[in-house]
Amino acid sequence: MIVRTFHPGDEDAVVGVILPIQREEFGFPITAADQPDLAAIPAWYQTGAGQFWLAELEGEAVGTIALKDIGGGAVALRKMFVKPSARGPVGAAQALLDTALAHARNRGVKTVWLGTTDRFQAAHRFYEKNGFARVEADDLPAAFPRMAVDTRFYRLRL
Repeated sequence: MIVRTFHPGDEDAVVGVILPIQREEFGFPITAADQPDLAAIPAWYQTGAGQFWLAELEGEAVGTIALKDIGGGAVALRKMFVKPSARGPVGAAQALLDTALAHARNRGVKTVWLGTTDRFQAAHRFYEKNGFARVEADDLPAAFPRMAVDTRFYRLRL
């Protein structure tokens, strides 16, 4: 498995990872059009301390993760999705997170924030295992890009 940065032309692979998980696995009635950041990944994520990565296994995109620079030495962790076939022992989630956190540290980021939904139980355990602490919505910085489905929030101090 490899983790690499997003390049123009990867849009269909990104949508092919994210939408089936959102729609089929978790039942969110969401489309790619509802997520304008997916149509503008370089402008939305690949600025400042931000970046967007894909995990590939045998040439197939199996996971995504992004950091959005929100200023003040902070980033928002976004778009972390891993296909079921690449979860667990395959290690895609850990490889993606390790890559994103190393990138953040190398760019002097002090805090990583994230929002998720109560439905992503396995993700909660994963984030907590990796040192993220749960916080209340009121603790989020003003620049945090909160999504409508976000109901649970975490912070990691680097």
